Amino acid sequence: MPPFANRRFISRWIGCSAGLSCRMLRAMRSHSRQLLSVEEAFGKNGWHCERVEGRDVLRAAFEAHHTKVDLVAQAHPQINALSIVGETPVPLDPVRVPVLLELLARANKQLTLGGFEYDLDRSVVVFRITNLFERERFDPDLISSMVHCAIAETDRITPCAAVVRRTPADLLPDLDLQRLLEREDFLPPVPGDQEEEEY
Repeated sequence: MPPFANRRFISRWIGCSAGLSCRMLRAMRSHSRQLLSVEEAFGKNGWHCERVEGRDVLRAAFEAHHTKVDLVAQAHPQINALSIVGETPVPLDPVRVPVLLELLARANKQLTLGGFEYDLDRSVVVFRITNLFERERFDPDLISSMVHCAIAETDRITPCAAVVRRTPADLLPDLDLQRLLEREDFLPPVPGDQEEEEY
């Protein structure tokens, strides 16, 4: 399975930046039942999050293996959907932007859920995953899986983007992006694997 394919084991190594339940903030308007179910799922996982005033949005931050991931969870009550967005800054000079865009396009071909983008205005790599739910109260297991996926994929692309950033401009045409995506040494360690190998 390609390193950027979504995997079940990602929940074993992702850590949250704080083990607090979601902080209740006063909002100018009441939040949707959909967002409240997302907030409840965050709380059950011990993930600290904050509501964005006046919007059906939660914000959180996670410390992954390679980078800090800023996460946004946005509910769309009209269509009963949830979007989870993971972001990490990747500032690049103009000559490297096309190379990173190709890297993200190649990574997207390996994904079954979600996709990468690059916000040119903010110099940020974005991973976005959206799901339509049957009920107004979203399934907490699906919410958790979406969060895990967004953090894991954002974290996994980070060292590849770092290679693009560090490669001298005259060597960029020789950079094998497909091989870069296949580098297993960039994959985060899975807790428990090392202990199992010792026996």
